[in-house]
Amino acid sequence: MISIINKRKYFYVASSTLVIASLVVLSVWGLKLGIDFTGGTQMKIKFEKSAPTRTQIQKAVKNLKLDSFIVKPVGGQEIILKYKNSSDAVNLKVFQAIKSIKPQAKRLSVDFIGSSVSDQLKTNAIKAIVLSVLGIALYIAWAFRKISYPVKSWKYGLGAIIALAHDIIITVGAFVLLGHFFNIEVGVPFIAALLTILGYSVNDTIVVYDRTRENLMKSNGKEDFENIVNRSLNETLARSINTSFTVIVVLIAIIFFGGVAIKYFSLALLIGVVFGTYSSIYVASALMVTIYKFQEVQNNNK
Repeated sequence: MISIINKRKYFYVASSTLVIASLVVLSVWGLKLGIDFTGGTQMKIKFEKSAPTRTQIQKAVKNLKLDSFIVKPVGGQEIILKYKNSSDAVNLKVFQAIKSIKPQAKRLSVDFIGSSVSDQLKTNAIKAIVLSVLGIALYIAWAFRKISYPVKSWKYGLGAIIALAHDIIITVGAFVLLGHFFNIEVGVPFIAALLTILGYSVNDTIVVYDRTRENLMKSNGKEDFENIVNRSLNETLARSINTSFTVIVVLIAIIFFGGVAIKYFSLALLIGVVFGTYSSIYVASALMVTIYKFQEVQNNNK
């Protein structure tokens, strides 16, 4: 049996370093937000036969120096262009650039994404993440209500929240670096990726917690809590790693072959899955043992 829990201090140091570093770069550089969160223009264009390629479009508008320029194909004959600038003169130049490639192009619509809409999106995104985390914590506290000894059931939920925060903060920190050094922007798909990470990460955590619950009930208080948690981790370790590995392989394939539209969504998921698997094994369960040890010290001092 692998001794995992007694090395928890090293994992705490590694996790704390990554989380602090992520918070520092977030406060210094911040996320590079796309037009979903900053506002801009969305133009829909239709072509008679086939739409030009993304490379052709980017080359045609290169001299316009558009910020946050995104090309989204819709079927085979339409495209949607998104960029931060909202000037009518710039919009006309963009359409003219597209017509230089395909003279028969027709502009179907030009919509402005205002700052009020963008602010609402940001607010809703934050609310969605916070409510998801709280909902997960409450569910875990309820699900583990029958094993309130030696650690209270609500503390399992607390451990899960800390592990989830660990995963989200590190993923956000990674995208701060990508935005600062490679101009990669985040939009609504990034928020969807964070919510997906929450669901996947807590799934692994609950598997370990559930095995701990089973072993606690079997031991009837005769086995040390730290040994029970360590044994539970060993019993679920292969399952956690194998499951995550299959997901990672698929995500890597999507990143390289799935196209630009979902590339960074998949990259966010990949980072989250890797650190979510790590935190389920080395953070969430280790925290239960740390809480247990802290309780023991308090009881001995009374």
